[in-house]
Amino acid sequence: MNDMTPIAKFPTTLKDWETDQEVRWCPGCGDYAILKAVQRTMPEIGADPAKTVFVSGIGCSSRFPYYMESYGFHTIHGRAPAFATGIKLANPELDVWIVTGDGDGMSIGGNHTMHLLRRNLDCQIMLFNNEIYGLTKGQYSPTSRVGTTSPTSPGGSVDRPALPCAFALGSGARFVARGFDVSKELPSVLKAAHAHKGAAFIEIFQNCIVYNKDVFNDFAAPKGAEDRQLWLQNGEPMVFAKGTKGIALDAEKLTLTVVDVTDGDWQAAGVIVHDVTNRSVAHMLVELPFGPFPMALGVIYDDPRPTFEAAVMEQNRVGSVGKKPDLAALLSKGQTWTVDGEHHAG
Repeated sequence: MNDMTPIAKFPTTLKDWETDQEVRWCPGCGDYAILKAVQRTMPEIGADPAKTVFVSGIGCSSRFPYYMESYGFHTIHGRAPAFATGIKLANPELDVWIVTGDGDGMSIGGNHTMHLLRRNLDCQIMLFNNEIYGLTKGQYSPTSRVGTTSPTSPGGSVDRPALPCAFALGSGARFVARGFDVSKELPSVLKAAHAHKGAAFIEIFQNCIVYNKDVFNDFAAPKGAEDRQLWLQNGEPMVFAKGTKGIALDAEKLTLTVVDVTDGDWQAAGVIVHDVTNRSVAHMLVELPFGPFPMALGVIYDDPRPTFEAAVMEQNRVGSVGKKPDLAALLSKGQTWTVDGEHHAG
């Protein structure tokens, strides 16, 4: 089918999305929590396993398709977006999810990720960010922090890390969100991404228990988390720390700033209301330095536009009006020549 009708609601349970494959990640890996979050989300969005495809590249996260009772492709390093594009164009009614990591999606696959976002293919891209190469034994990745020690950087990485959400916005993404592996809010972020028509980019901070343990504890650890997390809700004020602090716009410097909120009066404090369609503020939010600011989480940007596959389908429809398929005529069209067997090059 080439129509662009929404996928029908399909009744399933979490068990329907579990496979008979042994889940093989390191004990304590954050991937387990993300897997369960996705398996819980599928029934809630009414997804049909027969119309769902998980596509991955190479890395720890890329084992994901084996553990989802749906169609799946475990492809080559960095090229999952290219495979996903072909899948969606061949059958636009399929619900396509891309599973990638900070190495797979931001290094060797950075150009593929960029073009998928630029084209706005209707799919969900889950980028598991553990700030390290876990599968290949702990080398620093494009998102590793300055000073990260690893087998290839014993003196500490001197690379300035890439920011996946800033990369996505710069590539033209129309939906950008953040979550982390063990967050109870992660399923709601995934549901919002699925509801978006177009390329939805979700950065998921994921703990690598072996090579980069607890690197996100400064904001993901349960104790005191409310002081270090800014969960964004469209139409709601940007407040955190149990409503005692908020994010305001410094009109003179055109930057965001942290302000104190007294007696819950966020308006008097100048706290801004989150608008998911405000691209300028979205850029500011994804680049907020953690420490002076909380970690911005949830749906940061959501402003849909027509999808790539819809444009391709319409172009094919218009181009085929009044025409009959004729492969022979196509092959003989334009300049042709005959090779004479008697001729020999001198």
